[in-house]
Amino acid sequence: MSKTPSNMMPLGTKAPDFSLLNTVTDQTANLNELKSDVATVIMFICNHCPYVKNMQAQLVQLAKDYQPKNVAFIAINSNDVANYPDDSPENMKKVAQAYTFPYLYDETQEVAKAYQAACTPDFYIFDKDLTCLYRGQLDDSRPQNNEPVTGKDIRAALDAILAGKAVNSTQKPSIGCNIKWKAE
Repeated sequence: MSKTPSNMMPLGTKAPDFSLLNTVTDQTANLNELKSDVATVIMFICNHCPYVKNMQAQLVQLAKDYQPKNVAFIAINSNDVANYPDDSPENMKKVAQAYTFPYLYDETQEVAKAYQAACTPDFYIFDKDLTCLYRGQLDDSRPQNNEPVTGKDIRAALDAILAGKAVNSTQKPSIGCNIKWKAE
């Protein structure tokens, strides 16, 4: 199990636009259709990563807690499915049955590169203008470290945005499996 940290996109960066296959609906979805006029959480995840599996239930709970407050959640899988078939769109569709948010497939990996994503999971929160206010970890939990999976870091950032307050700029990188890049 590799331990790859986030690249930590600079705060204030505009969210790169994208149009990707929604594996649940088999339709193309783009950022402007999916974003919120309050806050948008974009997460790079996959099906097989033990770090993602460790927090999967909390991702579902986070969405259930914040979607009613008009926070949008978007999950993107950018892994090379030729070498990691567990992450194929067909398998994404199965995993996404538990999700209340779109699970998009970044076949070209260009979206992951545009976001400077490095690992699964990798989290970003953008405001109503799609300006990055948070990038980093869900919380301090990792597989086998016995820390509870609470989502506290993401929750604190979302609560600040919803209260009209500044998001704490001291943010810890996410740690996870490296994105499985295609050979070039």
